[in-house]
Amino acid sequence: MIKKPETLAGKLGLTFNDPNLFAMALTHRSMGARNNERLEYLGDSVLGFVIAQKLYELFPEAGEGALSRLRASLVNQNSLAEVARQHNIGDYLILGSGELKSGGFRRDSILSDALEAIMGALLKDQGVDVCQQWILRLFDDKLAALKVDDWTKDPKTRLQELMQASRKPLPVYELVSMSGADHAQTFEVKCTIALTPETRNGVGISRKKAEQAAAENMLNFLQSRDK
Repeated sequence: MIKKPETLAGKLGLTFNDPNLFAMALTHRSMGARNNERLEYLGDSVLGFVIAQKLYELFPEAGEGALSRLRASLVNQNSLAEVARQHNIGDYLILGSGELKSGGFRRDSILSDALEAIMGALLKDQGVDVCQQWILRLFDDKLAALKVDDWTKDPKTRLQELMQASRKPLPVYELVSMSGADHAQTFEVKCTIALTPETRNGVGISRKKAEQAAAENMLNFLQSRDK
């Protein structure tokens, strides 16, 4: 039996002027045309802005690249689903029969979308300031745990540490091609990891630089995939 949305709103510290907005935020597209996809779109946008602004304030010495990586570490499907699970949001989702039978209330993509939809509903209901304050409370622990030094490391090191944290084999770099005169050679390297069947190539004026470029491309792929 699906639990009442107002019970979840209370647990999240929220009171809606229009409770129907909150109920819609919990409604998956498997229920039909009236679902949370449009609210999720709004929530995704305001979440990205709020986290970006907070990181800008927290790390005044960090460059654009480090800030972008810090934001991606928070605003991705896995991170959002983790927050959703902490608040048992899956217990309140309104799903079609097919998604109920297949365990959709446990799926990362559905949980993360619902969390963003709640943010979108709050934005519509009470404006950006209230929404911003709630998002920052929601991410307070994750923001406090961030260290900018972890995101200024070179791409190969970051990818290697990601694989180690996932208890997977280290990345494999394979030379694809080498071209040009001896004094102006170009190297192309392919990066393969156990987290995905996808591979990513990198090009550089040395094999080392090509490997760094391939690692950077793989990290960018993983971040975009998990958004």
